[in-house]
Amino acid sequence: MIALADKIEKSYGGRVLYTAATLQLNAGERWGLVGPNGAGKTTLLKIIMGQESPDAGTVSFARDTTIGYLEQETHLAGEKSALAEVIDSATEIRNLEERIEQMEHQIAEATPGDDFDRLLERYGAAQDRYERLGGYELDARARQILGGLGFPVEDFDKPAKEFSGGWQMRIALSKLLLRHPDLLLLDEPTNHLDLESVKWLEQFLASYDGAVLLVSHDRAFMDACVSHVAALENKRLMTYTGNYSGYLHQREDNLEQLRAKRAAQERDMAHLQTFIERFRYKPTKARQVQERVKRLEKIQEELVVLPESSKKVHFSFPEPPRTGDMVVHLDRVAKAYGDNLVYEGVDLSLYRGDHVALVGPNGAGKSTLMKLINGHEMPTAGSIELGQNVTQAYYAQHQLETLNAANTVLGEMDEVAPGWTTSEERRLLGAFLFHGDDVDKRVSVLSGGERARLALAKMLVAPDPLLCLDEPTNHLDIDSVDVLERALVDFPGTIVLISHDEHLVRALANKVIDVRDHTVTVYDGDYDYYLFKRAELEARAAEVEAPAKANAAKPQVKAAATEEADKPQGRNVKTREQRRAEAEARNAANRALRTERKRLKEVEAALGPMRARYDELMELMASEELYADASRFDQCMREYNALSKKIPALEEEWLELTEKIEEAL
Repeated sequence: MIALADKIEKSYGGRVLYTAATLQLNAGERWGLVGPNGAGKTTLLKIIMGQESPDAGTVSFARDTTIGYLEQETHLAGEKSALAEVIDSATEIRNLEERIEQMEHQIAEATPGDDFDRLLERYGAAQDRYERLGGYELDARARQILGGLGFPVEDFDKPAKEFSGGWQMRIALSKLLLRHPDLLLLDEPTNHLDLESVKWLEQFLASYDGAVLLVSHDRAFMDACVSHVAALENKRLMTYTGNYSGYLHQREDNLEQLRAKRAAQERDMAHLQTFIERFRYKPTKARQVQERVKRLEKIQEELVVLPESSKKVHFSFPEPPRTGDMVVHLDRVAKAYGDNLVYEGVDLSLYRGDHVALVGPNGAGKSTLMKLINGHEMPTAGSIELGQNVTQAYYAQHQLETLNAANTVLGEMDEVAPGWTTSEERRLLGAFLFHGDDVDKRVSVLSGGERARLALAKMLVAPDPLLCLDEPTNHLDIDSVDVLERALVDFPGTIVLISHDEHLVRALANKVIDVRDHTVTVYDGDYDYYLFKRAELEARAAEVEAPAKANAAKPQVKAAATEEADKPQGRNVKTREQRRAEAEARNAANRALRTERKRLKEVEAALGPMRARYDELMELMASEELYADASRFDQCMREYNALSKKIPALEEEWLELTEKIEEAL
């Protein structure tokens, strides 16, 4: 046991957050703390950290436990570089170094005896802990963590205070990971990371040997790295074993059992109540009535209390104005900042209905490309052309200047929602976490996260046909991300998205643009197709690399082969280097083939239903009834146009995969 929060109670005024909340954190366990916004997740982290006191209950720790806490906001000052800031945070390692040096001097001057043996024992324990904490590789580990979280090597020596808030959060996270505390508390650690950095953090946490408790709205991230879930539900803390998807299944199974038990109890109570009412005044039935009264009272005492179902907001956003087929076209576009070339020769066209995810490492130019598309940046060379009737909206965390500080939240909505009723506005605001009196708050008193949510809600009231969204899920809880996801998936216009939320990217993207190494590459398919193509490229690179390794070993191979030729058996005996190089080449080829076979099955599985639906749509569109229903006709046309693009692309991919597999056999 590393930490135990036992029977914790916490209230604010008359509002109870939780009662009797108990959570034990053990080494090697990675807990996801989930619950609706306002349930008290961050408060519980602060109680465990000691920054807040519970109304009742206790928090206890194993002896000498170290704790690290990543808050949602941070600010770094001073002149230290990013690397120095991270290395100097490892205070325990520094203190251990000093203690080890002191003990070494004591050992050199000590004489044999009991005290000497105890000193050696303490010295050995200190060295073991120093090694476990990574003291011998401190500088290398600091560089590895900064690189994993997306920092370019050239930025390691840049003063930490010069980085933006998002990058300062990464420095703060790097400091925590380097310290390697026994208990790691993380509040929305992925908010300022890109997809690749999130993947790196997933792998880091998945092998963490301490205990981890994290709050996150990123479902794919929790699926990848948590082993347990603690859910704040209806003022209680419920614990589950497994990742986030496992928790959802278990919770639903538990609810089904509770509903069944409650229904059975209600049936029994109804039968008992009927008997009691019918025979209450018959002396001959007095004993049976009393027995049933007692049974009824016992059932009422044990009556299952069903948890309140979380409110699911279903909101259909208005359709944007219809544009021409081509929405935006980039012709030979280049972008540079002084001598720093971001990319050049970018040719790119986006069409109506494209839902595009921009992916790639941080600093490669994703946000710059989005700003070029929406006109917030001008290209260094080349041209950018918008299609017919295209207007656009841009959402980014730090571009909230359109909000009027003097307005209330509801007043801001009034300005962009003419004709909406107050209840309709409140319903939309509720989807973005503004409940009750929150709608009467002035914009001037809202936090950064609240302003970001309000700006997002305003943008979706009357959406432009081209939406550019840079990390729209930050500061939303999982239910609100669901609302946003459903709205965007059904959006008939064009979307350009940057997000670290893999679940959202998978649900939304039908085209992926990869930005890295000064190039922009378009993958005309969903996120899984993009991952498959990336894996294919890496496999090919491995195939090229394996023969190169073999060639590097050729002088040794020739010498060994000459020696073997002189042996009596007269056989061509391969050297260890030859066998290893050939094995590496075979393994690389097999890996590539496994990937292609897996993708071939996925393509075949997708093509069948798509072709069937395409045929079904063709029949529907031959019917006069369809043309009489304008709304249904538009929906069928959108689906038909989408399938007309997807099916040929998948068929072409199927042919490529089939040929490659046959050639390899």
